[in-house]
Amino acid sequence: MSDILMPKATAVWLVDNTSLSFEQIADFCGLHPLEVRGIADGEVARDIRGADPIGNGQLTREELDRAQANPDYRMKAQVSRHAELLKPAKKAPRYTPVSRRQDRPDAIAWFLRHHPEVTDAQISKILGTTKATIEQVRARTHWNAANIKPVDPVTLGLVGQLELDALVKKAAEKKAKDDLKKGIVPEDPTLRPASEAGQFEPEVEEEEEDFRAPRGDIKAEDVFGKSTGYVDEEDEE
Repeated sequence: MSDILMPKATAVWLVDNTSLSFEQIADFCGLHPLEVRGIADGEVARDIRGADPIGNGQLTREELDRAQANPDYRMKAQVSRHAELLKPAKKAPRYTPVSRRQDRPDAIAWFLRHHPEVTDAQISKILGTTKATIEQVRARTHWNAANIKPVDPVTLGLVGQLELDALVKKAAEKKAKDDLKKGIVPEDPTLRPASEAGQFEPEVEEEEEDFRAPRGDIKAEDVFGKSTGYVDEEDEE
């Protein structure tokens, strides 16, 4: 049996518009028979509007008539066209124009140099390349290794800036989580262990230290200079 859309709404419609048994409705909608009985009694799904399974392509009229004629018959749901529309579209493999394919080794080298946290699988997916090519670029065994130079894939036109930023952010967050699990704490150059911090001692320049050094007892001669022995005559009188 296929999973149907809005099982309770479908059960409400079947209870109101058919003579099916609770067991038949429960089997078709994937509910418990007591839950279907509660819907019939108005105790369950009171505010839910019924959904016609025939109108939305989940049940055929012939299948419904067959089930109403035979209480032991179990209805089979059809593949809903609405369910098909709601399925997420599968992304096609990334296509790289022929004129750009020779640029992929340069982009791979850029990832390996600037973002080693990005895995080979992520590089392979975003650039549309293979893990074997990535390993050849890393080991410098690529046939064109002598001419390979790291170039930003955005500059090469292989990816968009937003897509690249999202990939790098995702890879960095994953690496940080893995490091924490391994007990590796990211280093912060602005922080030092408390044992190394100690007391703050301001550095004093040599000149200032020399100036503050003790110089012994200071005499008057040091301040005013030595006496010349000259005595003014007026002072003498």
